[in-house]
Amino acid sequence: MSAPVFFPLSAPESSLTIAYRLFHHAWPVLVAQLLSMSMLIADTVITGRYGTLDLAAVAVGSGVYISIVMLLVGVLQAVAPTVAHHFGARRVDAIGPALQQGFWLALMLALPGIALLAFPGFLLELSSVPADVAGKTRDYLLATAFGLPAVLLYRTFYAFNNALGRPRALMMISFIVTSTHIPLAWALVHGAFGLPPLGAIGCGISTAIVNWIAFACGAGYLAHNRDYRPYRLFANWQPPRRRDLLALLKLGIPMGLSTFIEVSSFTLIALFAARLGAEAVAGHRVVANLAALIYMLPLAISIAILVLVGQAAGAHDPARARATVRVGMGLTVALVALIGVLLWVGREPVVALFSEDPAVRAVALGLVFYICIYQIFDAVQTVAAHALRGYKVTFMPMLLHALCFWGIALAGGYWLAFHAPDREQSPTVAGFWEASVVATILASVLFGWLLRVVMRRPQAARA
Repeated sequence: MSAPVFFPLSAPESSLTIAYRLFHHAWPVLVAQLLSMSMLIADTVITGRYGTLDLAAVAVGSGVYISIVMLLVGVLQAVAPTVAHHFGARRVDAIGPALQQGFWLALMLALPGIALLAFPGFLLELSSVPADVAGKTRDYLLATAFGLPAVLLYRTFYAFNNALGRPRALMMISFIVTSTHIPLAWALVHGAFGLPPLGAIGCGISTAIVNWIAFACGAGYLAHNRDYRPYRLFANWQPPRRRDLLALLKLGIPMGLSTFIEVSSFTLIALFAARLGAEAVAGHRVVANLAALIYMLPLAISIAILVLVGQAAGAHDPARARATVRVGMGLTVALVALIGVLLWVGREPVVALFSEDPAVRAVALGLVFYICIYQIFDAVQTVAAHALRGYKVTFMPMLLHALCFWGIALAGGYWLAFHAPDREQSPTVAGFWEASVVATILASVLFGWLLRVVMRRPQAARA
């Protein structure tokens, strides 16, 4: 039986050592995230080659689905800093109960999530989605609702595994899920192996199926891996405990709202832009996929930063936490800037991979410049936001996210797209991206300032 592995958090570390630890944790997370993201990209490619109407339905439907899922998953991410603090403080007996309460919370959150996915009519009516797109979108969302409990349970396991510094299992599970989803979605959308062509709803059915596969893999891994036995994860299973659930909600609700605000500021663009026509929505979808794909790198490093900062805070080692933030910020910004340059150089062949429709390609190519700039500043605020979560600071970041991404990116983007001078007669989805660039610049400044304040305060030194 393996004993729990603790890093020696009292000895000073060089920047090179910290960078190694960050990459050691981040690269399996990055692979897992890219594999998960590839499923969304595959849905775009598969439905894009089936028909523009179905592509628009998946664009709108996945925007709603991702917004709801990320809101609920964000709440469950409270498991990560909670377990990381226990791990850093070597409170081994507290780790198992924290996971158990996370699972109970996941089941509770599944109920409202299923209701929203099964009955999305008010969202589609609010955004004036055309009737032919709305019908396919409803079918897609209803199919995904059957897999929502599995998503939330798996993401609880995901946060727990990350907090213990064991992300490689997540990479393997993501590989299994992705390699299942892509051929299954193709068969269901286009009709193969004796199945009738289902169009957009086929992607939703495949998504629900593979979500249950992911949860089954995670549960099996927890039950049979010897390295988890010291934590007694399934021994003395506790019922829902009000105090523990409230503690997770107090930490997790702001995290969930922050994630929802940031994600929805882009996914809801598909809803507001629906009135511009299927080509505009599909073009935005292509560029949003590219932005999300690039975002996986800073997100993976930021998750590693959250875990290492949380462990350092739990071990009363503020110097290590500050060094982790400093090294992680520099690495992330440098790598994202390089990716932005490469994307700009190869923008035409990259966009051509996503759609054969010339109108869709034209819209996407007109938006690529914005994501090249946006991603650099978004990387700064992403690292800062996750580092703050490692310190268990979540309420103020939620307010800053609301100001920047709803107040400026979404509301300001709506004005720039539809009501700015010279655009009332010729509205364009580019207005949303212009506002998003401004929002991320402001967010990078505000989050950087807040993180400096938190790292310098006496409470951080005693965390």
